Amino acid sequence: MTGIDATEIEEGSLTFSFPGHCTATKYDGWAFYRCQFQSVAGGSKAVDLLCLTDDVAWLIEVKDYQQHQGRIRPDLGDEVAAKVRDTLSGLAAASANADERCEQAMACQALAKRRWRVVLHLEQPNVKSKLWPRPIDPAHLKQKLKQRQKLKGSLKAIDADPAVADRGRPPVGAPWTVR
Repeated sequence: MTGIDATEIEEGSLTFSFPGHCTATKYDGWAFYRCQFQSVAGGSKAVDLLCLTDDVAWLIEVKDYQQHQGRIRPDLGDEVAAKVRDTLSGLAAASANADERCEQAMACQALAKRRWRVVLHLEQPNVKSKLWPRPIDPAHLKQKLKQRQKLKGSLKAIDADPAVADRGRPPVGAPWTVR
C-alpha cells in the first residue's frame, strides 16, 4: 500500500498504484471470470485491470515485454479489442450472476459509468538502436486501435481515443501510477 486507502495491484513485474478515490481490481482474476465466464462461447478473453473513478470506467490491458524479449505480435490491436469486447460482456453477466457480492457490485458500478476509457499499458524491451528505439510505435498502435480491425469494428463505440501508455507516458487523466 502507498497510502491509507490506496490499492496496489501487481501485473507481471509492474506495480500499479491506485489512489483512495479509485476502486481497482484485477479483473482477469475474478472468480466469476475464471470459473463461469471464461469458457462462454468457446472462450472469452479479459483485460487485466479495471479501475473505477467517479465518472470513468478504465479498462486496462498490460503487456510487459521488458523481461521477456519475445516478439510483439502484429495483431496486438485486435487482441486488445477482443479483450475489451469480452470484458464488457463479462461485466454485464457478472452484474446479474456473479456469486461474489463484491464482484457483482463492482460490475454494476462499472456499467453505470458515463464514460469508458481503454488503455493498453505497453512496456517494450530496451533496444540499443538509435534508429528504432522501440520495436513498436505507440502512435501507430493507437491508430490501429482506433481503426477497423479484423473483428470488423473498432473501439470507437467504447472509447473514441484509446490510449497506449507506458511508465514514462501515462494516459491523460489516469489516476494511477506504475513502477
